[in-house]
Amino acid sequence: MDEKRAKKTQIDESWLERIGDEFSKPYFLALKKVLLEEKRAGMTVYPPGQLMFNAFNSTPFSKVKVVILGQDPYHGAGQAHGLSFSVPDGVKPPPSLKNIYKEINAELGHPIPTSGNLMPWAKQGVFLLNAMLSVRASSAGSHSKIGWQNFTDAVIKSLSDHREGLIFLLWGKFAQSKNVLIDEVKHFVLSSPHPSPFSAHSGFFGNDHFVRCNHYLEQQGLDPIDWSIE
Repeated sequence: MDEKRAKKTQIDESWLERIGDEFSKPYFLALKKVLLEEKRAGMTVYPPGQLMFNAFNSTPFSKVKVVILGQDPYHGAGQAHGLSFSVPDGVKPPPSLKNIYKEINAELGHPIPTSGNLMPWAKQGVFLLNAMLSVRASSAGSHSKIGWQNFTDAVIKSLSDHREGLIFLLWGKFAQSKNVLIDEVKHFVLSSPHPSPFSAHSGFFGNDHFVRCNHYLEQQGLDPIDWSIE
């Protein structure tokens, strides 16, 4: 892909090489039109445009070790920054992320962080992908039907097809519905209820996903993920 196109899409070159064709498909052009129309209408969309592909720019295609699939960006002011479950520095960790931290503490003994910024994970190869990469302010799920899932499904399938030995953490029924895109012969899939306060006590707590994830990485001769934040 040429430099002009990479700059226009604001997505890492390694990802453009794999999924760049998606940007010229009819569904993506329609998606882009919706975003532009909402912007012209004065609507607020999260995350800011320059952070929409933050997960891709933080974790290049060849560096992905673990995929954590979320559903929607946070729709509150200042929360979303393009990484699933993560919030920027200075923003209080939301309830689901607090429960993720509690499970890490129970499994590995890491102190529960005050920061909700998961960039340290992304830099180690944890691909923090939301199925939808945008949302209207104060309107959860508002962009769930504009085409993002066509794009992110292609992303998941590309990872499944062109990489081996990845770990997919699928929390909740929505994430688990993406299992059909993943070749479980080539990859390690871990599923459990969502870390939301509504479901965490139904099987997210005690799932041992973080220990099992690191054990699998070590079996492949790879460095484990340091799940601590601070």
